[in-house]
Amino acid sequence: MFTKLQNAILEMIATGTPLQETVDFLCRNVEATIPDIVCSVLMIDPQNRLRHLAGPSLPAQYAAAIDGVQIGPEVGSCGTAAFTGKPVTVTDISTHPYWANYKHLALSVGLVACWSTPIITSGKVLGTFAFYFRKTRGPSPLERKIVEASVHLCAIAIERDQRVAERRRLAETDALTQLPNRSRFNEVVAEHDDSGNSWAILLADIDNLKLVNDTFGHLAGDDLIRTVAARMAEICEPSLVFRLGGDEFAVIVCTAGGTTPGEVAERLIAAIKPPCICADHTIYPSVTIGGAMALAGESAQQVRQNADYALYHAKERARGNYIEFVPGLGTAIAKRFRAIQDVTEALREERIDAYYQPVIELATGRVVSLEALCRLKTHAGDVIAAGYFHEATKDANIAFQLTDCMLAKVADDARRWLDDGIAFGRIGINLAAADFYRGGLASRISTAFGERGVPLDKVIVEITESVYLDQRDQIVACQIRALRATGMAVALDDFGTGFASLTHLLTVPVDIIKIDKTFVQRMIGDHAGAVIIKGLIDIANGLGIKVTAEGIETTEQLGSLQELGCTDGQGFLFSRAVDRAEIASLLKERGTAQPHPSCPSLLGATG
Repeated sequence: MFTKLQNAILEMIATGTPLQETVDFLCRNVEATIPDIVCSVLMIDPQNRLRHLAGPSLPAQYAAAIDGVQIGPEVGSCGTAAFTGKPVTVTDISTHPYWANYKHLALSVGLVACWSTPIITSGKVLGTFAFYFRKTRGPSPLERKIVEASVHLCAIAIERDQRVAERRRLAETDALTQLPNRSRFNEVVAEHDDSGNSWAILLADIDNLKLVNDTFGHLAGDDLIRTVAARMAEICEPSLVFRLGGDEFAVIVCTAGGTTPGEVAERLIAAIKPPCICADHTIYPSVTIGGAMALAGESAQQVRQNADYALYHAKERARGNYIEFVPGLGTAIAKRFRAIQDVTEALREERIDAYYQPVIELATGRVVSLEALCRLKTHAGDVIAAGYFHEATKDANIAFQLTDCMLAKVADDARRWLDDGIAFGRIGINLAAADFYRGGLASRISTAFGERGVPLDKVIVEITESVYLDQRDQIVACQIRALRATGMAVALDDFGTGFASLTHLLTVPVDIIKIDKTFVQRMIGDHAGAVIIKGLIDIANGLGIKVTAEGIETTEQLGSLQELGCTDGQGFLFSRAVDRAEIASLLKERGTAQPHPSCPSLLGATG
């Protein structure tokens, strides 16, 4: 009969029947063969604690009481057998020293004797197989044979289950960090989705990982990834921290206890910041985090998408910090995606063009330089200003392609005007952060103009104050120095919005500062605005830097700026941005100095 049971158990093991179901089936059949015994199978967990696996006739309160007991000498029959690796027979629980601290548990449910045998495979104790008796006695010869066979079957079943679990662990574990991977993340998210509990998702990206890889090598990058992973696992429950791939991590936050995702994110950011050694280089790690709460009625996919939106927004607006999803954020990012698609299509169809706005010498009305502005032509022929597709320029690849297109357009126009004898001074070209961080900027611009025979002293490179201030890694500063060394001028656009840039002018000088239009618009009737403009002009003059006021729209603003000592300006009062033909006409007509009041055709020109 037992041979038939053995075959049934082996078949269950071979077909992948769950371990607990298999061992429970074994215990029930053994108990049916020997009616006056109670079977118990315990496993040993990684912390060497006993864990209940099967015991169909074992009283539930007793099974619960011994679950989690640490193995050791004189820890009942099973704890001692697991510790020593040898069978332990106790014929009277009430008097045996091994049971001194546990006898009340067994005696209270009518168990008076216990024989426990360790389950061993490859020299390692996996658990115990025990017979409890309701009479003070030991095992019979038949019972010894049955237990010997049962222990062997349990060893096969447990070992196979552990191999399957290990294969699954490896399949769900990131090899570099040993954190759960994307596959496991998807499973856990699905489990939370069905749980009805309060939870949230945090998505984190390591800042500047590509820069570390490019500068110090991939060994340093791998060390940085491992360091960030370890620090995240210290703050959060390791089983709920995941590496999704590359520089991206995820954390599932259980918020039922009042913990907010923002609190967890702040702890993560703080824990990751301390410097670390990566391939013998000191690195200062940081992460950017986006998060989203699981709200009623939202699927796990929606929560994940919302966290993605928040992370995307954080990387654009608050790198190194945390942003939590709020309604409407997804709409804004979707708008950016649509803008990227529109610009990509326009680039492919050559519907991106350069328009020009003149910079005027305020005292004479002479055009001293031009600013090239990007415009998109729709299929219907409408011309759209860059402000309407500005979101697309935050994408590094799009910004890079737009700059290449504008460099070619402006260089072609400059060559044509030089050939036609039209004086235009210099032409300013707006650059994005991506242009500076891609590297080789001076060479890139020099090539575009050099191929067309346009001298570089005809070029002004315009950089926004926000990019100029981002000098943590000196990349922008080095590029600015390289640009000026070729003969190009560098203009600092939107100046004054981040007043701290004044200190950087000492170490990273520029040729022109363009006072942001918000100051110009507020200066009339706002004493503070006028004082700030006066201060900026005086500082710039002291440093030998030219000043251009942006956004001049009224003659009152013009007069006030002249009184403050501003020499150059641009704005709708003089001209909107116009196409190459119209700006050429304006240059021919107004390229010589003359008093501004006598330039009515220039005043208010709209193009």
